[in-house]
Amino acid sequence: MRVGEMNWMMVEEYLTRDDRAVLPLGSTEQHAYLSLSVDSILAERLAVEAAEPLGIPVFPVLAYGMTPYFRAFPGTITLRIETYLSLLRDILDAMAEQGFKRILIVNGHGGNTPAQGLVGEWMADHPSMRVKFHNWWNAPKVWAQVEATDPVASHASWMENFPWTRLENVDMPREQKPISDLQKLRRLDPKSLRQYVKDGNYGGFYQRDDREMIKIWHIGVEETRALLMEAWD
Repeated sequence: MRVGEMNWMMVEEYLTRDDRAVLPLGSTEQHAYLSLSVDSILAERLAVEAAEPLGIPVFPVLAYGMTPYFRAFPGTITLRIETYLSLLRDILDAMAEQGFKRILIVNGHGGNTPAQGLVGEWMADHPSMRVKFHNWWNAPKVWAQVEATDPVASHASWMENFPWTRLENVDMPREQKPISDLQKLRRLDPKSLRQYVKDGNYGGFYQRDDREMIKIWHIGVEETRALLMEAWD
């Protein structure tokens, strides 16, 4: 259940019987022909589908992340590392004060990875708290299915192209784009990166059959739900 569909009294009642919650992390950045909100859409939707059968509340997705390398693509919004980590720390502090003690962070953006280090530091300062940091898209079972489907997969390629991340009346290229040199990408400034990757896809087909995508999605939901159900120690 989404916190946005609850009032404070409902949350207070929930906390008398459970202390778990889910916090999705996303980003607002270029994804070639897909929505600028791909990472946020996927993280929040997956979190909701994983938590809903368990009756665990899901907080609104943190829709801005760290994506400085895409600044040359209009619509991309990036936060400074210190801003992002301070923001996440404040959110965790507030959740702990409210009475949540077990928090699953469902991360949908690779650039947010520094937050994982913050989580370890934060738990050291809050020994009664348990936080799991879950990069859902490259978790073991999801990634195994991605590679089994098509090993040529990357940012803004088919692996992020779900019915709910597509835009209406936008046609996808049909060819398989050659994979980018990831080592080179890490050395480029934003303008040079845009010139190198052109439309933003790092390599691979732009779209695959929805039946393949739904299979990957269901695996992601189940893998995430298992983290909520298994031991937290």
